[in-house]
Amino acid sequence: MIDKKVLLKYSLFGGIEEQHLDKILSLLTEEKYRPGDTIIVEGTPNDKILFIVDGRVSIVRGNKVIYDLAEGNTFGEMEVLDVMPCAATIKAVTDVTVMTITNISLREIYKIDMKSFSLLLMNLARDLSRRLRVANEIMIEGKIIDLYSSTLFMNH
Repeated sequence: MIDKKVLLKYSLFGGIEEQHLDKILSLLTEEKYRPGDTIIVEGTPNDKILFIVDGRVSIVRGNKVIYDLAEGNTFGEMEVLDVMPCAATIKAVTDVTVMTITNISLREIYKIDMKSFSLLLMNLARDLSRRLRVANEIMIEGKIIDLYSSTLFMNH
C-alpha cells in the first residue's frame, strides 16, 4: 500500500490535510498491471478513477495510440463524472501500479470530510481542464503542448 505522504505529491490530492489522508487511503485499492495488459476497454462501463503511482499507460482509440500517461496522472475520471461508457482503451506500456477510487469510495470521502471531497473534485477538474487545453491546441494548431512532463502526451 502507498504511504499517505506519497499521495501529497500527486495533484489529485493537493491541499488535502494529512490527517484526512489516512481515511481516504483506507478507501483506495491498489492494482498492478504488466506491459500489454488492458486496464480499461473502450465502450465498457467504468466506475473508478485510477491514478498512476508507477509506470506508463497508453490511451488508445480504435487501433491508434493517442497519447501516454505516466506517474501522477489520472484516467477513468470522465466515465465516473459523466456516467458514460469508456471513451478509450487504456493499456499498460510498462509495469504499472495504480490506486483506484470507486464511486462508492467517493461517496464515503464525501461523508468523512466535505472539504477533502471538494478539494479532490477541484483537483480533478483542474487536471481535466489542462488536458482539454492540450486537446484544443492539438485540434487548432496541430501541435502538442506538454503541461506536466515529457511523458504526459507523446505523439505516436
